[in-house]
Amino acid sequence: MEYVFTLKYRLAAEDCDADEIVERLGEAGCDDATVGVGQPGRLGLLFSREGASALEAVVSALKDVKRAVPSAQLVEAGPDFVGLTDAAEVAGVSRQNMRKLMLSHATDFPPPVHEGSTSVWHLSDVLEWLTSRGGYNIKADVVDVAKLAKQINLARGARQIEARVSRRIENLVA
Repeated sequence: MEYVFTLKYRLAAEDCDADEIVERLGEAGCDDATVGVGQPGRLGLLFSREGASALEAVVSALKDVKRAVPSAQLVEAGPDFVGLTDAAEVAGVSRQNMRKLMLSHATDFPPPVHEGSTSVWHLSDVLEWLTSRGGYNIKADVVDVAKLAKQINLARGARQIEARVSRRIENLVA
């Protein structure tokens, strides 16, 4: 099956030659990715990769990028963080419809990762909620990739938690 996902990286100072990076990525097996190097010090890759599972496809891409650009640090895997507009687009509904669902189901709509004038959700949470309600044509491969991207981003963030803080807040944030 073919899986579509993004990987965004922060580059080390010595890895900022865009042409060289694109060449190294191609040699490492990332010829199934559209490479974005427009922002200095950043690398964005939009993959369309075959795999027996989303996990296999994404892990192979992560390994290929690491082989090509060992100093690159993963910033974000996607699709994961979305606003209502992006979630609505993936679900095949209008933004207004998605907002109406969020407001009319305030007690069970997935909580945002960030709440403010522009709120952000994990795409997989919204897609799972919509799927549980029925009537939405959401592709299983999109849900699988969104779940995996969320797990990768959570794992990346969890590595930054100090042990003393983790122990103190572990039971308070559940």
